[in-house]
Amino acid sequence: MKNIQIYTFKRNVQSVKYILLLTMLFMACEDFVEIAPPKESLVKSEVFANDITALSAMTGVYTYMMNRTFSSGYYNRSITFLSGLSADEYTNYNSSLEPFFYNALLSTDSNLDRLWSGPYSVIYRANSILEGIMSAESGVSADIEKQLEGEAKFVRAFSYFYLVNLFGDVPLYTSSDFWTNSRAERSPVSQVYQQIITDLEDARELLLNDYSAADGERTRPNSYAAMALLARVYLYLKDWEKAETIATNVITHTALYGLEEDLNQVFLANSQEAIWQLVPVEPGYNTNEGRHFILNSPPINSTSKLELSDAVLKSFEFGDLRREDWVGSYTVGSETWFYPYKYKIATGANLTEYSMVLRFAEQYLIRAEARAMQNNLTGENSAASDINAVRHRANLGDTSAVTQDELLDAIIQERRVEFFAEWGHRWLDLKRTGTIDEVLGMAKSNWEPTDALYPIPEQELLNNPNIVPNP
Repeated sequence: MKNIQIYTFKRNVQSVKYILLLTMLFMACEDFVEIAPPKESLVKSEVFANDITALSAMTGVYTYMMNRTFSSGYYNRSITFLSGLSADEYTNYNSSLEPFFYNALLSTDSNLDRLWSGPYSVIYRANSILEGIMSAESGVSADIEKQLEGEAKFVRAFSYFYLVNLFGDVPLYTSSDFWTNSRAERSPVSQVYQQIITDLEDARELLLNDYSAADGERTRPNSYAAMALLARVYLYLKDWEKAETIATNVITHTALYGLEEDLNQVFLANSQEAIWQLVPVEPGYNTNEGRHFILNSPPINSTSKLELSDAVLKSFEFGDLRREDWVGSYTVGSETWFYPYKYKIATGANLTEYSMVLRFAEQYLIRAEARAMQNNLTGENSAASDINAVRHRANLGDTSAVTQDELLDAIIQERRVEFFAEWGHRWLDLKRTGTIDEVLGMAKSNWEPTDALYPIPEQELLNNPNIVPNP
């Protein structure tokens, strides 16, 4: 296939033109799950008339994900903040986020609604792109059509992955037909996962093996991004053999990926560890994570700030460089607050960090768990050797775990200190491993088993009588 150049959004005039075109296309679908059917059909033929405008539509999806919705760390909208509060990662100072912190969510919570409507808005956009490039009026070339189909299916799968893990059974939309979608019932988790797998397998075949589609930047998913997410999906589904095989495919592609030796390099733009990143788009800021995590005043004085919990701080072993390099502190007088410091820059027009979505270290820990569950415990090419790869990067010695139970505990420990304050990993790990009642039952006085699933937003229940609430 010829080299495909897809322009990356970088705060320039050409990018702004693309985003304006996309805004015209999608402006009416912002709240499509809430009010009325979207009205973008009049401009769809224009947007998919050629490669440039069609590519701009997909660029706009990533811009939306970075700036407006459930991803990227924007505090009261993102999984990173909200699911971290639901778990045991943060101490909260924002009264509007107390329902997440105390696991006392009501279906009327506006922050909860963002975790539902955000992914569905991305899904709607993906479905519209898929329909646009396949329409008879499309002027998109074959190569670009293939690339956009892969990217749209990838982001659709990505969005459904979080929906199904946060809410359980969810409506499954594979078209942009509003009236059909507005009456859809909740599909079983197994059916949603099957669609996720289908989309990722398709994306794996459709997308390029490198980053030439984004001019060398790791800001558009490639086939390895599809494999990385697919390995995670199979891990969650307890298909250990497939999880190991696919993670291995990513790990062995050393021409593109590797563990950064310096922990301070991991979250830089296009780091060797980056499998997929989102580009900051708000002028004057780098990542939302840096903007909202880094403390420059006591967190109690800000509605968008929080600090790391004592449970997280105490989870690091002595000598773990992740504690030194990825945890920051802010002191006033005799009081000190600790915050996630994976991202080092809060503001500034010079972009040096991108928001990390999928990264290489996760593949080692996916494979370690898959191997442990298949009783490949110690020695070369084992669960222990994969754990040690991550530990050595953090300046720690080999794991002392040798039995299956010990190794599984060691993996969860490594995941906790490796992925804290990232994408709700802790919340989802507690749920998928069946330890959430034990851990949060001890950490939170009002924990109930039904808290493991977020409630379906009230507005969605009112709009669609075929959707039943969670317990």
